[in-house]
Amino acid sequence: MSDKTAVSTTDAPAPMPVFSQGVRKGNVLQVSGQGSVDPATGEFVFVGDVKAQTTRVLQNIEAILKAGGGSLDDVVMLRVYLTTRDDFGAMNEAYADFVSTRTPSGVLPSRTTVFTGLPLPDMLVEIDALAVLS
Repeated sequence: MSDKTAVSTTDAPAPMPVFSQGVRKGNVLQVSGQGSVDPATGEFVFVGDVKAQTTRVLQNIEAILKAGGGSLDDVVMLRVYLTTRDDFGAMNEAYADFVSTRTPSGVLPSRTTVFTGLPLPDMLVEIDALAVLS
């Protein structure tokens, strides 16, 4: 018998029908890659602005973590996907502002950054998260 459950919230964008927003098994919570979609409208937002997209993506991740019983302070790994190296500095600035204020333990998550193509032409950044909950 599995204790694997889908995590879902209306405070983050609805996922495509082929995956869950997040999956929790025991104390492990994996959040699917998130883009810059406003959950209220379902619309892609902040075209051309990687800093704003990064903040929106992290807000979506935070909402899914909360729905699964966690927070950014429970995250052990964030994987960042960017379409160009040119956006690294701006993404990193928005990321640092967001994540550092939400990790009261003082232990920042591990991170990998990859430069690749993304599913939508206006998508500059996608991030997924792995959390281990208490």
